[in-house]
Amino acid sequence: MNTIGVIGYGNMGSAISQRLKLKYKVLVFDKDGLKTKNKGIDIAGNCADLARQADLLVLAIKPQDFDSVLAEIKKQAVGKLVISIAAGISTAYIENKLGKVRVVRAMPNLPAKIGQGMICLCKGKFASDSDLDFARNLFGNLGKTMQIEEEMMNAVTAISGSGPGFFYYLIQNQQEDEWQKYAQQVFMPQLSASAEKLGFSHEQALLLAKATTVGSVALLKQAGLSANELCRQVASQGGTTEAGLKKINDIMSLPDATAAALKRAEELSKKE
Repeated sequence: MNTIGVIGYGNMGSAISQRLKLKYKVLVFDKDGLKTKNKGIDIAGNCADLARQADLLVLAIKPQDFDSVLAEIKKQAVGKLVISIAAGISTAYIENKLGKVRVVRAMPNLPAKIGQGMICLCKGKFASDSDLDFARNLFGNLGKTMQIEEEMMNAVTAISGSGPGFFYYLIQNQQEDEWQKYAQQVFMPQLSASAEKLGFSHEQALLLAKATTVGSVALLKQAGLSANELCRQVASQGGTTEAGLKKINDIMSLPDATAAALKRAEELSKKE
């Protein structure tokens, strides 16, 4: 793999780019040029230019930008592996826009910034098992990985994707010794139970909950930011985490928050 092209340089796009550039040649593009300026990484002039130069494409853009970006890269994406990290955008939707392109979906979370993320993956109709294996190895540079069925991807978004935001919100007024204890004794067991309620096996739920909690704790220790600031990085406007946080605000229930996040993920989904 010569060059990895990353379209979108927000919180997750920048985390992926900065981690992967330690091992790979990475080229990035974001429509907001200020996001990529002076970041010590190679920048493409536009989406089509990036797709032309890259051997693999990572789509780290917001769902509302997908149609325009897919239209721009359609010709250049032929024959290349396309990895999407967008919540709610199915592999079939991307395939319908790009044609018979090999697509893998990945859902990383914010602790991927420090290599302690939880990343779940699934493959589309035209991607091979080796494509999925390659994607798992690639995202292994950002944390723990797990293969799932695509029908569970919205639930992943609600648990490990939004989970760090819920954790930071719930401990924002606690001292470190308090939130360390809360993370292990309360948050992790509740997140695991919530994951089982959403359809994950016991073993999957434990992995999702442990990796999300451990990664969230590690990021809070290393980032030099407050829990409130990290929560804001996870909770994009109108997204799944914001929907869950409203439920926590109302009744302080993590299971209800994850259920609300799942509902919002389903509302945002583009399946065909």
